[in-house]
Amino acid sequence: MGRRGYPPELRRRVLDLVASGRSVADVARDLGISEESIYTWRRQDRVDAGLAPGLTSAEKAELTAAKRRIAELEAELAVHRRASELLGKVVPPKGGSRPSR
Repeated sequence: MGRRGYPPELRRRVLDLVASGRSVADVARDLGISEESIYTWRRQDRVDAGLAPGLTSAEKAELTAAKRRIAELEAELAVHRRASELLGKVVPPKGGSRPSR
């Protein structure tokens, strides 16, 4: 699998270039980045600055971490449930304790 995303420094540099007046198409072509990526970064930058509605980068990271933790806990719960099922099927030995006389 390829690398995931671009470094934050590059994103900031690209957004600064666009903010200075260069067109998104020019910056994308010069740096070999898709225009859609730049538009997405610009949209997220506006959300982070409070200029547009949506989840900030910090909120998105927190939500991702919470979803990952929930998935881990659900997997752990599934293991425990399966273990309970298997242990519940154990048959005790016949006779158990001797009856008193």
